[in-house]
Amino acid sequence: MRIMGLDFGSKTVGVAVSDALRLTAQGVEIVRRKSPGKLRQTLARLMVLIAEYEVDEIVLGYPKHMNNTEGERCVCTKEFKELLERRSGLPVVLWDERLTTVEADRTMAEGGIRRENRKEYVDMLAAVFILQGYLDFLAMKQENE
Repeated sequence: MRIMGLDFGSKTVGVAVSDALRLTAQGVEIVRRKSPGKLRQTLARLMVLIAEYEVDEIVLGYPKHMNNTEGERCVCTKEFKELLERRSGLPVVLWDERLTTVEADRTMAEGGIRRENRKEYVDMLAAVFILQGYLDFLAMKQENE
């Protein structure tokens, strides 16, 4: 079974999944919606992806401020987490996502992707970084046991 990583934003959700061995994260897609409150279609698409990739756990980026405080986006993320758990029946882990979007943008810049094209992929790449961080944590935890 695989783990799904999500970068939840006000208009998009970046999606990544692990390989079957849970070693690496790959970007899958960006789910877009017309307004922040419209989550029905977003959740429906995520359910399709969960079934398609045989996901049994979800990691959701948790957008804390740099000073470790929680703002409005954290409240929205927790609400989305509850919806996702109810809809999927899967455990959803909140994972600190600070600087993942910055890292994704920098990686694309280093790869020569033009600034105007980066916006198109940044959420999916941020989801990859969120998931890869979690996978690395699990591997390290297993090593230390």
